[in-house]
Order: sequence, then C-alpha cells, then structure tokens
Amino acid sequence: MAFRQALQLAACGLAGGSAAVLFSAVAVGKPRGGGDADARATEPPSWTGASRPGPSVWDSNWDRREPLSLVNLKKRNVESGEEELASRLDHYKAKATRHIFLIRHSQYHVDGSLEKDRTLTPLGREQAELTGLRLASLGLKFNKIVHSSMTRAVETTDIISKHLPGVSRISTDLLREGAPIEPDPPVSHWKPEAVQYYEDGARIEAAFRNYIHRADAKQEEDSYEIFICHANVIRYIVCRALQFPPEGWLRLSLNNGSITHLVIRPNGRVALRTLGDTGFMPPDKITRS
Repeated sequence: MAFRQALQLAACGLAGGSAAVLFSAVAVGKPRGGGDADARATEPPSWTGASRPGPSVWDSNWDRREPLSLVNLKKRNVESGEEELASRLDHYKAKATRHIFLIRHSQYHVDGSLEKDRTLTPLGREQAELTGLRLASLGLKFNKIVHSSMTRAVETTDIISKHLPGVSRISTDLLREGAPIEPDPPVSHWKPEAVQYYEDGARIEAAFRNYIHRADAKQEEDSYEIFICHANVIRYIVCRALQFPPEGWLRLSLNNGSITHLVIRPNGRVALRTLGDTGFMPPDKITRS
C-alpha cells in the first residue's frame, strides 16, 4: 500500500511539473520469499536522508565462519561463564587477510566445435603474457593458482605460470564456465534452458562457498591466491562476495585476461580493489570475446 501511495504522489508531482523521487529497495543476499512472512519493509536509499529502520542488510556470517556461529553454546559450561566463551571464540577468529585475484582467461577460438578445440588465439596468448607480467610485477608472494579445467583456462594458466615460478597449480571442474543464475534484466541474445541454470548454478555456487571465505583461524599470514576461470563465474562471485543481488551478474563486463581483486578481512568484511583491470594492456590488445 505504501508503495502505491508513493507512486500516486510521484504521478501527482510529475503532473504538476515538480520533481518526483521513487523509492525502491532490493533485498541483498536474502532468499526470495513467497509469503508475507518473508516480506521486507521498503527502505529509502541513503541519499534521501531518511532513517533506515532495522538492522543492516550486511550479513556478517555470510561465509558461516563468524566465530560465535562455530561455538556450540549448548555445551557451554555455565560455571566458567564469559571467560571460557571468550577463549573459545578467540580460537575460531581469523587472523589473516585473504587477497583473491580472479583472472579471466584470454581470447580463444569461439568457433571450435568441441571444448578442447577452443584454444587461445595468438592474441590471446599475448594477453596471457601481459597478465602474467602484471601479476609478477606486483611483487607479491602468491600462495597458489586454482584454475578451471576448461582448455582456454588451462592454456592461460600455462602462460601465466611461467611468470610465477614455484607457485603451485590446482585444476578444478567447479570453476568451469556456465550459467550461474537467470540474469535480471534478461538479455535477448543469450537464453540458456532452465535446466542449465539449475545444473551450472549449483556448481558455481559450490565454487563460491568452497573458495570465497575469510581465512581459516590457523592461517597466520596474509595470503595471495590466483583463480583463473571465466567471466560468468567471476561476475557471479563478485556479486555474491559483496552481497549484491546475484541476479545482476550480467550487468558487469570483463575483458579477456583481466584482473579482479577481492580482499576478505579477518572480520569477514569484503572489499573490491579492482574489477576487470586491463590497464596494463595496450589498447589494441584488449578484447572481451
């Protein structure tokens, strides 16, 4: 009802020649509900100056690694009280920061009939060289490279690895390209079958849960990890990590060989340092195919 009244007021304002502001709210990181019990109060955007009732939309336990959620309070010794609880919480607290570098594969032959035939183009190999040089120039002690098992990602990894000697490599099917979730708004030129979202979405979500989280409590030093995969996977991961609506993944665009840098702090806060950076490539080497 409140939303209808806002629309009516806006319509009156427009008819009278005055400016109208329409308020909208997006439930970030929350499942879509089918009943009134799941409905959320409409909140005006922060720039209106209006108060935002209720708790923040940020879920501090998004990776299910918030210390308090890892303690079995039912087994808590009442006699030892808060001192024991604080000790147990400290045991589960992360101490290090994780730096996640998401690399999109380089340009490849899109007309290959089989996946194994979709190898990198000559330009794609140049792009991978430039990306490898850029990563090496950062002077970071990279801990590992995790890459998709698809041909174009493997070949991109082969080239980048030459510039990062000694960094271990891990191949995984979880990071293979796919359709993570039906995009909103939809696009006319790309409409996979519903079953593809169902199958790929579960796998890509599993990749997110498996690889994107705060550091383990046993990790003492900050880590720098590289993930070489695909545009759809990276865009979905970025939306999920920032707790943006995951359906908006297709609104992001990534160049071939680009670098996306996520930072996950010990308290679970996530920051996006760079998105799809290819500023280290000459303009004539940049593609998005």
